[in-house]
Amino acid sequence: MAKTSTLVKRFCKSLKVPTGRLAGNGIKLAPYQSQFIEGAFGADVNVGVLSVGRGNGKSALSAMLCAGELLGAWSDAAEREIIIAARTQEQAKIAWNYTASFIGTLPEEIQANITIRRQPRFEIQYDDHNGPHILKAISADGKSALGSSPTLCVLDERGHWPLAAGDELEAALLTGLAKRDGKALIISTSASNDMHPFSLWLDRDAPGVYRQEHRPTPGLPVDDVESLKIANPGSKYGIGPTLTRLKQDAALAMERGGSALSRFRLLTRNERVAEDNRDALLTLDEWLACETDDLPPRQGQVVIGLDQGQSASMTAAAFLWPETGRLEAFGAFGTQPTLEARGQADAVGDLYSIMHKRGDLLLMGDRTVPLAQFLRAMLGKVEGENIAAIVCDRFKQSEIADGLDAIGNRAPVIWRGMGFRDGGEDVERFRRTVFDGKVATSANYLLRHAMAEAAVQIDPAGNSKITKGRSMGRIDAACAAVLAVAEGARIMGRPARKAGRLAWG
Repeated sequence: MAKTSTLVKRFCKSLKVPTGRLAGNGIKLAPYQSQFIEGAFGADVNVGVLSVGRGNGKSALSAMLCAGELLGAWSDAAEREIIIAARTQEQAKIAWNYTASFIGTLPEEIQANITIRRQPRFEIQYDDHNGPHILKAISADGKSALGSSPTLCVLDERGHWPLAAGDELEAALLTGLAKRDGKALIISTSASNDMHPFSLWLDRDAPGVYRQEHRPTPGLPVDDVESLKIANPGSKYGIGPTLTRLKQDAALAMERGGSALSRFRLLTRNERVAEDNRDALLTLDEWLACETDDLPPRQGQVVIGLDQGQSASMTAAAFLWPETGRLEAFGAFGTQPTLEARGQADAVGDLYSIMHKRGDLLLMGDRTVPLAQFLRAMLGKVEGENIAAIVCDRFKQSEIADGLDAIGNRAPVIWRGMGFRDGGEDVERFRRTVFDGKVATSANYLLRHAMAEAAVQIDPAGNSKITKGRSMGRIDAACAAVLAVAEGARIMGRPARKAGRLAWG
């Protein structure tokens, strides 16, 4: 007997395109669609999870699978129940309409046994010797799924469901599926952060779960062609926007910036970024322009920017010599967990280990970085230098002040907020200094990664504050650099003091 996945693909290919310029032609599955069917309908798989960019045929694929389950193309279960669930009723209706359209291309003798209802609920009923079989479209209201016993559920655009109602509906559907050994297909573009339930489905290995994610490496330029192909695997096969259109849309998103850029990264590039008024602190190209093999000298005063992370997070310091624009940065983690474990948890692979080998990232303490030890190590790197100021985040004022006192610091300390008030000014000064070519650094992987992870959130008045582009991103070194460079810009902008004169009358 043929495998279930083989029967599923055979049914999909038996359908015809219902609308558009290819209407009437047979369905051709793209490789990524065949891959998902092979995995999601494999033996002992109860949940199939697919993440892919907008416009890559998610709703059409969902509709074909719902139609096949309804008609019993690979299942002989009695009174099959199929549920299409979405954030809103309108969204659920899109996949439901696709299913109805595919059914409209079937032979008349099959259609004679099908009843399509649009009132009072969107339902499709198929009658045979094991029937009736029902397909329903519902929205993210958990109560609407209670008491159901589905054999197949499609959770459409799960990454964009409201958290509370979405979790309730998901739980109700999965509980109902367990009654009949049913299957869940969770299909969506990326959620806005790593802690969203849809992201957790993709990131956590679990028995009975097949995961397939088409998401490029974080931090790449918006118009990077290869990553656009990764997020849009249907483009090469005539599904969704062409590569030319994708590049045009990327250029437009970069030109508009702000929320338009965030939406493009989230929906088209399938990245995990918040769909709000966010912009990149700097683009990758803008930051790489600061890197040089011929660093200017340590000359004049040095400004130190300090960002202390949360208890188990990274702590970082940045050193700027405003007179020459030389910028250096170092970070530190506790020794537990290991850098390899941190890299896996933060989805950066072996990047932390590489930083450590290059000397950009230090290890000290156990689960937390001892602040006094870190400060002593950092001040040791500029021993003998004239420290103009140590600029620190006001949020950790008490802890940082205690650490500075513990090492006997005598340099001036400046406290800055990281919110829209101080942060808006510091971000603007940092950007302007970088754009004017007054910042030079080596190929510092710590800084490069932090800048790629850093974003700015913009309030209705246009003020900016630095924030993470994704919840697991490490931007401590970027925050420290912003503090140091902004203060350096203020120092360089002050008029030189001149000796006064006495006038005798």
